[in-house]
Amino acid sequence: MSEVSIIGLDIAKNVFHAHGADASGRALFSRKISRTKLLEFFARQPRCLVALEACGGAHHWARELTLLGHRVKLIPPAYVKPFVKRHKNDAVDAEAICEAAQRPNMRFVAIKSEEQQASALVFRTRDLLVRQRTQLINAIRGHLTEYGWVAPKGPSHITLLSDMLDGEMGSSLPDAATTMFRTMLSLLKELNCKIDELDKEIARRAREDVIARRLMTIPGVGPITATAIAALAPPAETFTRGRDFAAWLGLAPRQLSTGGKQKLGSITKMGERTLRRLIIIGCSAVVLQASKRGAPPGSWLEQMMARKPRMLVTVALANKTARIIWALLIKQEDYKAPVAAAV
Repeated sequence: MSEVSIIGLDIAKNVFHAHGADASGRALFSRKISRTKLLEFFARQPRCLVALEACGGAHHWARELTLLGHRVKLIPPAYVKPFVKRHKNDAVDAEAICEAAQRPNMRFVAIKSEEQQASALVFRTRDLLVRQRTQLINAIRGHLTEYGWVAPKGPSHITLLSDMLDGEMGSSLPDAATTMFRTMLSLLKELNCKIDELDKEIARRAREDVIARRLMTIPGVGPITATAIAALAPPAETFTRGRDFAAWLGLAPRQLSTGGKQKLGSITKMGERTLRRLIIIGCSAVVLQASKRGAPPGSWLEQMMARKPRMLVTVALANKTARIIWALLIKQEDYKAPVAAAV
């Protein structure tokens, strides 16, 4: 009887499904396993390759299976989907994962440690609080409109509403409305305090991390972006070139090429949302400053701003910055500004 060489594991909350195959790819078993018996099942299996989709909980199970002596690889779900045959269920998904992992050119996701996931949680939490703050500000502005008050855009103007409620606004509004506005303003104040605390924690991490300090030498990359890259991005060696890293971020243009004719569209936005957003925000600040004070004479940025819209230049600069980030991580050097060629 052939020995199992690879196991495709479809994970869930409580019910898992394992599909085993030998070295030739022939199916050996397809078994449903409960969460409590999963590690016991893999402890009985010969040491082999275990493939999982890179979804929620995958990094945890990858670490646990690695401790049992198995080789574990995580596959992006988008690369598993083409191998799903007709109907979708746990058994078919596990078989598709097993099949995808056997492809010689398959791309895999690096397994994260608990410390890496903890560092990423800092940014996820900050993003959550910032979104909640934005929702709260929009709610306050929307409700004020119903009473004829139009608050200017921006968090700084919303904080002034507390003084306005004590004056003319408070006397003209119903008591119930005033109470609710004070409740929302109190929540907004708490969110601002929590976000400030996280910003200080991120700044501390940036000062202590060598990689973050190196990345902050790049124009448009601040403490938040630098520490986010160090926490969320896979090792730079995972990518063959800088363009691959930019594509992983979702900054590479979409290709619609056929018949030898190359057609490029907008950026794909199929990569890491948090890092892409942070890099674009940083580059927008660089472009805005260059539009006011002027870009370095003869530089790439000056040439782009002379013939392209600002937003297009911002995204193009983000793509360029992503490639610079990859180069700095590979070479372990600080950023060196290019010198304009003499005319």
